[in-house]
Amino acid sequence: MKIAVDAMGGDNAPAVVIEGVERARDRFKDIEFDLFGDPKQVRPLIKDATRINLIETTEMIEMGEEPVRAIRKKKDSSIVRAAVAVKEGQADAFFSAGNTGAILAAGLFIVGRIKGIDRPGLTSILPIAKPGSGAKNFVYLDSGANAESKERNLLQFAQLGRFYAENVLGVNNPRIALLNNGTEEDKGDRLHKEVHQQLKAQRDLNFVGNVEASALLAGEADVIVSDGWTANAALKATEGTAKMMLTLIKNGIENGGLRAKLGYLFLKPVFKKIAKLMGTSTYGGAVLLGLKAPVVKTHGSADALAVENTIAQIYTMIESKVIEKTVSYFGQVQSEENIDKPSKN
Repeated sequence: MKIAVDAMGGDNAPAVVIEGVERARDRFKDIEFDLFGDPKQVRPLIKDATRINLIETTEMIEMGEEPVRAIRKKKDSSIVRAAVAVKEGQADAFFSAGNTGAILAAGLFIVGRIKGIDRPGLTSILPIAKPGSGAKNFVYLDSGANAESKERNLLQFAQLGRFYAENVLGVNNPRIALLNNGTEEDKGDRLHKEVHQQLKAQRDLNFVGNVEASALLAGEADVIVSDGWTANAALKATEGTAKMMLTLIKNGIENGGLRAKLGYLFLKPVFKKIAKLMGTSTYGGAVLLGLKAPVVKTHGSADALAVENTIAQIYTMIESKVIEKTVSYFGQVQSEENIDKPSKN
């Protein structure tokens, strides 16, 4: 098993990328890594080169660059070279913490879409914060790859999310929900009403109806689907609210006198548990589902733990053969659709 790694992507690259890769290498004895990057910056950081191959690149795509132009212009960048390695079968998966748009573009135009998928969906694994809900996390897509989507795209997202939940998270018969502005069946605009009915009609989907953004982390579904614009806005609003609450609690403790500080000491284990539950380093990266190989992006501010956990996520994807199963399913669906089409003759 080999993973192509963009060693230069991310706010703290290449240091945290190398540290995370070495930790993952020690954790998984059957992974080999191809690191793409500047040898002058990368080589001094490698403590143990066992199963780590350094491949020199001369260019780097910065965070603020226009994605499509960057991957077309900078052919020797670490992002493009890593994606090409996957396309040519030299690696099984591509990982980066770099420019999100460039990673999406490289995945789409270099690695390529699965036949039968119109648009890949950016897929995040989010925590379930409601006590007693059973499951620890859920699949959320499209979290930002497509600003506009059609009914067909959301139906495909539901199937992609189902395969991921079953094969990577180990969920049996995952519950599928549609992110909407109300739980009632007739809520939403024309798109969401139509998607609701089509999801309801899918016999191989365990569709449980609509879920509101206020219940996003409540554990009401194992897969929540939406168009990229709505899902991304809801996700950022949720993240912003969580950060604001933590800030308010911190300010309350700091300005609350001796009683507040003593209370914090007693509750410190609880705060640590919550921080681990909600921490972005815990759940790995966002997967561009619908491509011919795993293309996974972790956040730019990722630490070594996030890199390690993202590689663990990739390992499970490869080992479970979720991509192969997805290719087989959508190939069969497309064949059935072609049979059902009326002949032009």
